[in-house]
Amino acid sequence: MASEVEEDYSQPVLPGKGTSDYERYLRTDELLALQKTPEEMVHRDELLFQTVHQSSELWLKFACFEVETATKHLRDHEPAHAVRLLRRANDAMKIATQLLDMLEHMSPWEYQTIRRVLGHGSGFDSPGFREIRRVSPSLGEAFHLLRRELDLSLVDLYVRGREFEELYQVAESLIEWDERVSVWRFRHYKVVARVIGDEVVGTQGTPVELLSGLIKNKLYPELWQARNELTALAKEED
Repeated sequence: MASEVEEDYSQPVLPGKGTSDYERYLRTDELLALQKTPEEMVHRDELLFQTVHQSSELWLKFACFEVETATKHLRDHEPAHAVRLLRRANDAMKIATQLLDMLEHMSPWEYQTIRRVLGHGSGFDSPGFREIRRVSPSLGEAFHLLRRELDLSLVDLYVRGREFEELYQVAESLIEWDERVSVWRFRHYKVVARVIGDEVVGTQGTPVELLSGLIKNKLYPELWQARNELTALAKEED
């Protein structure tokens, strides 16, 4: 019998650009070309600025993808599946928040040079932020539909949480998603305030101070209100 031809692992087998399958699968040629070249930069910190924001958009995209899929699982009465994906989404939001720490390495004065080439670019135009606002209401609706099918108020769900463990875990995952989004928005505001100030006008003509008001918005206010009601109920039982 003819001996088998040994596979040459040094040669890529996937289609695409790049000298290795790693580069071809991850499309690193395209990915690493998305940032300005040194010749195009007005300041070397443009690479830092673009890297943080582009990375953030990827993590936000992933988080929203998981939220949307979790919503489908809730609609299919599969709460355990939804919880698993919501945990991933919440961890992705932690990463997106941590990425913002890198922006504080920029000098407030030197950043002004970068700011001049941003045009009317603003965090309000973030595709990831738009996706968060798109997928979050549907997630809440799917959760409340399941809860109502069991004839449970939010207070009942928490009081009898061990009887409805999976749905309780969904509720906790939702409030964590709400919290993670709020923390991300708050962190973004604090970075902006630290770099350009909190009494100035942003790139789209919006006063930075308005951001501090927006971060108080809640995705699921009823879940937060339930905490107040539980505390009041506990006092009645004392």
